[in-house]
Amino acid sequence: MDNLEKLYKRFVSPQTPFEAYPFDCIEDSDFRELIDVAIEQQRITIEEIVANPNEPTFNNTSLALEESGSELNALLGAFYNLLSANGSDTLMEIAEEIAPKLSQLSNDILLSVPMFNRIKKLYNDKEALSLSTEEHRLLFRQYESFTRNGGLLNEDKKQLLRETNSALSLATLTFGNNMLKSQKQYRYYIPISQSEELRNIPQGVLEFAQKRAMAERGLDGYLFTLDAPEYVAIMKYAHGAELRKKFYLAKMRVAYSNDVYNNEYLIRRIVNLRLKKAKLLGFNSYAEYVLATKMLNTPEKVWNLLNDLQQASRCKATAELAELEQIKGDKLNPWDVNYYFEKLCDKCYSFSEKELQPYFPLTSTIKGVLGLAERLYGLSFTPQYDISTYNDEVKVYRVDDNTEKGYIGLLYLDFFPREGKRSGAWMNNLREQSAKKRPHILLVMNFSRPRDGEEALLLPSEVHTFLHEFGHALHGLLSQARFESLSGTNVTHDFVELPSQINENWLTEPEFLNGFARHYKTDEPIPANLLEKFIQSSRYRTGYDTQRQLAFGFLDMMWHSRNIPLGDTDSLEQIESEAFEKASAFGSLPKGCLMSASFSHLFNGGYAAGYYGYKWSEVLSCDAFSCFKERGVFDAETASRFRKNILEKGDTEDAEILYQRYREKGPTVDALKQRDGF
Repeated sequence: MDNLEKLYKRFVSPQTPFEAYPFDCIEDSDFRELIDVAIEQQRITIEEIVANPNEPTFNNTSLALEESGSELNALLGAFYNLLSANGSDTLMEIAEEIAPKLSQLSNDILLSVPMFNRIKKLYNDKEALSLSTEEHRLLFRQYESFTRNGGLLNEDKKQLLRETNSALSLATLTFGNNMLKSQKQYRYYIPISQSEELRNIPQGVLEFAQKRAMAERGLDGYLFTLDAPEYVAIMKYAHGAELRKKFYLAKMRVAYSNDVYNNEYLIRRIVNLRLKKAKLLGFNSYAEYVLATKMLNTPEKVWNLLNDLQQASRCKATAELAELEQIKGDKLNPWDVNYYFEKLCDKCYSFSEKELQPYFPLTSTIKGVLGLAERLYGLSFTPQYDISTYNDEVKVYRVDDNTEKGYIGLLYLDFFPREGKRSGAWMNNLREQSAKKRPHILLVMNFSRPRDGEEALLLPSEVHTFLHEFGHALHGLLSQARFESLSGTNVTHDFVELPSQINENWLTEPEFLNGFARHYKTDEPIPANLLEKFIQSSRYRTGYDTQRQLAFGFLDMMWHSRNIPLGDTDSLEQIESEAFEKASAFGSLPKGCLMSASFSHLFNGGYAAGYYGYKWSEVLSCDAFSCFKERGVFDAETASRFRKNILEKGDTEDAEILYQRYREKGPTVDALKQRDGF
């Protein structure tokens, strides 16, 4: 136990530079006991708050509750990052073990009558208390959290809610683990003799698949997985339609279709448990429950947004697909779309994004993306080599504000796919910002690995992803909130994508690109004619891409706007098909496919009844970026207002207030429609 206590103290209060996580001193198996200790520590603290004989005050109740889980949060920040970015069977087992424990802890706090009574008394007396704006906000969020999590229910319903939450926690976790295991087991071998159909695949992707074939099977050929760089490359560049079809169907059948890790049962269970929870709390649907605290705060507002954008984008999307069919000379299949969009881009603009790849070597692209924040917000990024990481490929930077604020936090960058790493890209808080500590932010991506002895060269789409995730990082790094639960990205889900999506806009700004994008061999900048083709081509498929994104939003709302449970005989494929057909230019999937089975955003992430937030945040980002377009993309005053009113504020005030303070008016969809040519 002494060794455990020492390890626990070393991990939650590390004596390292910048108090960075000591990843090098902890084994995966250690998390089991460490998290148990942290859970018990928070229970003890909660008991002390409840047992306090004194009248509740902000400090002895609201602030004490806020700080009660800091050690547990520190451990979970590292644990869940490792689970996604460096996963192992041990971590997955521990995740399944701790899920019910964490759910029970949350239930025991939020359904505690004595604790709620103390918070409720403070909330009812708030006008008489001398609280700051942020203290008022914290108290409001706590009271809201209790009421939205059953604080007003009777004991029988509270117990039912506890059981529902616990079952839901385990089901969503198992869904994610199944998805990861299912995708991880997929392999497809192509012998050297058939390499002709791979001739347009980026060389770096081919070399990595070739190495895998030799390492895993001792064969001289190519062994592909469904990891993002390989899947995207095949769908965009593979000449053979049958090969594209094979990979498309495999992707759309992850964790489904006779898979040992089939998620079909879990989709039904999660949807029904969420509906059960919503009805226990007095709502007609899970969407109604979730949206009550969002910017678009009713299902009707979300449906209106989705339908409005569907109508606006449909004609352009239909025209785009008609052009693709003309190039193909036949009807399109789903696995044809990205391939023929590349053909269309080449036909209309004589351009393929691979042409720009030599101008985005990783090292200079890192400097360029980080340099955006240097130029806009006066930050500096200094590489750190004495901070331990969970993988040798992870890069760490000290972030400083070159004004009076000084040290800002740490930024970790993790670029390439590997075994045990979830596909996609994300930002994670290793440590949240508060008045007592600076944030440690991690960006995880899955870019194409470099060829042997060469530097990684990024596609423009990968630079786009980098910029997006870096926007989330800035939201976390620049936060100036007093309380952890209100800091950084802890905002409503239909506001959280604004900082990430506004960052994407700089990718097509010559003033930005000319500052860093240079050929990795000649050091020449992007030729003006090639840059112009890229800028023009960046908007050539906005209709279809919008329909695709709306299809996922419709699907989310179909699952979560239900007011009756899913039955065992209800066809999940049929429900998904009906949702996708609402975005008429996107259409439904082939029979035997179910994208929902691997839709982690909905069933293992935080986007249930919130996926529309991507499009809503795009509305916000286009509207917000129009300020920069009017005044200059590096206008200091506009950047300062965006930083002070959006990036620094977290959830310390309502999103609507923060946005209007920056924009000096409410958002409209006009800038989005204009940008995308609708």
